[in-house]
Amino acid sequence: MPVRYFIRLPDPEAARGSDPAISFHANGAPAFAEQLQQALCSSALFEHWRGQQDDPDEVDQTLGVVDPSAQVSGEDDNLGVNLVATTSIPGRVLKHRLSLLAGNAWELRDVAAA
Repeated sequence: MPVRYFIRLPDPEAARGSDPAISFHANGAPAFAEQLQQALCSSALFEHWRGQQDDPDEVDQTLGVVDPSAQVSGEDDNLGVNLVATTSIPGRVLKHRLSLLAGNAWELRDVAAA
């Protein structure tokens, strides 16, 4: 069942994860939305992160779930960016992906049934 996640990047310039290879590099809401959508629809981000772990075979495989039909929209708002992700990916997986992409520079504002 799809869920709608309302996400805020209060300081988009600071929304960068610790690994530049998989971190957000976007400027502007549409680009942030596109990058998050790709991270939800594809396993590339997860596989890159997994490959960097001490024992990749021991990584929880449920963190690698993808949703090919995930949709993300973005809107610039004052100095921040608002994103709305509609996906069947569980919240804990979404949070993991956002941490890889944006570090701690994001806020989950609300969750609603899609």
